[in-house]
Amino acid sequence: MKYLFILMFIFGISINAQQVNKTDSNKISADTIKVDSGEQDSLEIYKPTINDYLVKTRFSQKKIYDTSFAIDRSYIVTQYNKQDNFGKIQSANVGGGFQNLVYQKNAEQNLNLLPENKSFYLKGENDINYYDVKTPTTTFFYNNAMRNGGQLQTTYTQNVGKNFNFAIEYMGLRSQGLYRNSLASSNNTLFSGHYVSQNGKYEAYAHYIHQNINNQENGGIVDLDVFLSGDSRFNNRQNIQTNLDGAESRYSYRRYYFSQEFSPFDPTKYPFKLRHTIFHQGNKYYFSETAANTNFFDSDNITNFPLSNKKFSNNLSNTFSLVWDNEKFKLDAGFRHQYLTFGNKNAFPILNIPGYFKEQRIGAVGNLQIKLLDKIQLKSFLEISKGSQFGDYIKTTNLLVFEPIKDYLVEGRLNFQSAYPSFNYLVNSSHYIDYNYNLQSPNNEIVTQIGGTVRLAKLFDTQFFVDFYKIDNYTYFNSSSLPQQSGSSLNISQIGGESTLKYGKFNLNGKVLFQKALNNENLLPMPDFIGRINLFYQTKAFKKAADIQAGVKVYYFTKFASREFSPILNEYILPSATAYSIGGQPIADVYINMRVKRMYFYVEGQHINQTFMQNKSFTSPNYPLYDFRLNLGIVWYLFH
Repeated sequence: MKYLFILMFIFGISINAQQVNKTDSNKISADTIKVDSGEQDSLEIYKPTINDYLVKTRFSQKKIYDTSFAIDRSYIVTQYNKQDNFGKIQSANVGGGFQNLVYQKNAEQNLNLLPENKSFYLKGENDINYYDVKTPTTTFFYNNAMRNGGQLQTTYTQNVGKNFNFAIEYMGLRSQGLYRNSLASSNNTLFSGHYVSQNGKYEAYAHYIHQNINNQENGGIVDLDVFLSGDSRFNNRQNIQTNLDGAESRYSYRRYYFSQEFSPFDPTKYPFKLRHTIFHQGNKYYFSETAANTNFFDSDNITNFPLSNKKFSNNLSNTFSLVWDNEKFKLDAGFRHQYLTFGNKNAFPILNIPGYFKEQRIGAVGNLQIKLLDKIQLKSFLEISKGSQFGDYIKTTNLLVFEPIKDYLVEGRLNFQSAYPSFNYLVNSSHYIDYNYNLQSPNNEIVTQIGGTVRLAKLFDTQFFVDFYKIDNYTYFNSSSLPQQSGSSLNISQIGGESTLKYGKFNLNGKVLFQKALNNENLLPMPDFIGRINLFYQTKAFKKAADIQAGVKVYYFTKFASREFSPILNEYILPSATAYSIGGQPIADVYINMRVKRMYFYVEGQHINQTFMQNKSFTSPNYPLYDFRLNLGIVWYLFH
């Protein structure tokens, strides 16, 4: 498979490889500034602008390379997973994962092996960026880590001629952590390419991605009273004893992807295309120990059984579609074949734990987009597939957007999914006898979501949203780390909003979420309220050569009976009888951000309130929140 992609890259280059230079007679984008018309010496000189640097995902529109200094970007670039983590609470170490504080369905878990705590820095097939740049472009994201280490993410992209672009991205993370046995080390490698033929009739996208997420698992602290005592001897968190030593979890995620489109007719007159997409994705999850910890896991050890759990899944997918791609009306429909395998190595036959599943699946996919009068947009997606091992699969997402008044948007959404539980729920083999399970003949988990958003761009940049979820056959891990399905539906309501107020150079950004499980609330403990407020000052500085943001932000969620973390499964399980509630403690950060040309500096004093009050915050029972730390970040864009 890897050689196929190499050949396709070479083929794309050889078809129409031409170097863009100052004497290129090809049409230059209107966004490029002509510096010298060449009237005296026939040499034309062009100066690219930011509008000449574009990025898109597979099915999105091209956007200008985002180098803005907006405050909402600071929520993203300072995080190791490059996401706004509102609605989550980070573990004590960078790269250690999060606990979700709100209900959300991760599409990457469908017909796949993906433990929840390994899901926060993964890029799906439609999350990969493809570029179109006038000159070679490099970006750097750097953040320091906890105690020792750091994180660096860099991307290099370049056009070869007008028609072919390639990009290389690497992310490396290593963070020792404040507590014993909490090392986090991850690395991601990505190669991507995009090719368009000279006549515009053929277009191809390809990428290869390999992601590793590795963590030492310490099982949390042994004695809660030691942490809460305030004894100065334990200000150095390495002096606090943790439950596990020599335990490690590893997750890898690898995908080869190739998608091509061909227009048999003139695409300017007949926007009809044939599309073929093929990808192979493989996931692996390992949990291993150097010695048994029967007291902590409260389970007997199986003699001569390997001290590791090993699972894997593979998905080879082929999709053929017919596409009508008009600006006002887009429709593609086709059929999909999948070959799925799920393996459970070190299966334990005496307990009837199966070791291997496989099936061939046949299905159909479709997308519909309609634009009416530039005021109404409809986007719909549908996928249906059938299989003998993992049952029927149905997923549809529907989004209706209309603009009753200029700059005032109303969105309505209706989503539905009926899918087999994530593969981590199906079986598990372990040398701890109580951690062997086999969820036999589970029902599809059925999720219905109805909601909407109102965006008021001219009124304090405000939005309000509301969502309702109805979840049938909700699948979860009980307090004994065993999978179960609910016999009645779990209903959840969410309502919230975000707004930014400005007064001169002062700004106030706030976001709130109220949520409630209307029944079966014991199956998914979560806080009733989550809020974030950010008061900051933004101005020019150094004779207007720089932009500065300085402020304080506070993150808060109400106290709730939190789920516990299972290191073996890397999942969150229902609380035991000895668990306790977390939350009700503010988490305050002070920061100063600065932009100088294309270089950005982010300096955050995170959890600063811990410097004058005792840290009593947790991410889950027995797992304390990080203490005060100085988070340093640098973002640098180089347009060569």
